[in-house]
Amino acid sequence: MGFLIGSGLGVYFWNSAKEGSIAVMDESSNDMLVLKVQEMFDDRNSALLGEDRSLLKSLYDGEIRYSLWAYEHELKKMRYLHKWSDKQGVDFTGINSEIVVRRASKKDDGYSLNLLVSTEYKYVYQDLLSTPNSFRIGTYHSLDLMPRDERWVITREWYKDPFADSLELDQVKNQEIKDLILAGEPKDLSELNQRRREAVDYVERYSGAASLPEYEFQYNPEYRNYNPLGGDCANFASQMLHEGGGFPKDGTWRYERGAGSRAWVNAHAFNQYMIYSGRASRIARGGYEQVLEASYKLLPGDYIAYEKGGTVDHISVVTGMDSKGYALVNSHNVDRHRVPWDLGWSDQSIKFWLVRVHY
Repeated sequence: MGFLIGSGLGVYFWNSAKEGSIAVMDESSNDMLVLKVQEMFDDRNSALLGEDRSLLKSLYDGEIRYSLWAYEHELKKMRYLHKWSDKQGVDFTGINSEIVVRRASKKDDGYSLNLLVSTEYKYVYQDLLSTPNSFRIGTYHSLDLMPRDERWVITREWYKDPFADSLELDQVKNQEIKDLILAGEPKDLSELNQRRREAVDYVERYSGAASLPEYEFQYNPEYRNYNPLGGDCANFASQMLHEGGGFPKDGTWRYERGAGSRAWVNAHAFNQYMIYSGRASRIARGGYEQVLEASYKLLPGDYIAYEKGGTVDHISVVTGMDSKGYALVNSHNVDRHRVPWDLGWSDQSIKFWLVRVHY
């Protein structure tokens, strides 16, 4: 499988008026750091998409435990992306990461960095090469870059990876899944009602690190960010339904004085509230192969709940369909913008709730 890797990586320093700022360094150090960060992510994207293990390995120091762990994780991610693309019947055609350096400081001979990374993946279906599709994933990285001879390596990295729950994809029966997906057709969304459209407009604007650059990679500052407390996905879905979809708050589902009720912020409670209140109804529930056909009934403004061990622990909002009518979702934690709905959720133990919202 061949790949054309996009270039022109965008690297920016966080505006000092915003939360967090780069440590005081001279201009030449800033310029050098921008180049190194750009080169590192460019090379890693190329390695992941081209299955170039040698290039990937060269970006790490195998003698350092944290660096080795970071390399092994990226190797798992590489395998997953290619398994998923084979299951899906797609070829990735490009990748481009826009990076915001939120904080930077000298550490030994190198640098310690805090980054916001918004990565666009481009793909085409293997029987529809003339129609491009794309999605964005936003991640927040803490990493150390150190010099080694005439190159730089990652000696430590931490970020919440959206593919972390996707190590069992090889259990999916690829060919029959692929045949079903490739038989899909574009979906006519011209008749969506206004409340659905406004709900989608809201989540497009506030998808955080995955949002389009013109929205400055932000959440809505009028609401508390619950990621440090376990996750912001249900809070984001609740905002969409209230701010965009026009659903009024009530005694159970509410946000006031800077805090949300359990049904507003907890994924499991949110899903129960929506269904038992009559504001939504279940289209289907089950493993991926059980609900795949039903997923084509989803509309922008509906949502998907992801259940593990009997408890819903994530909510994604449907925001569109790709060129084969495959549902795309936005979410917080990890930030997603129009991402295929199962990407990053391929573990066989996960159950999907496909939910129709009654606008």
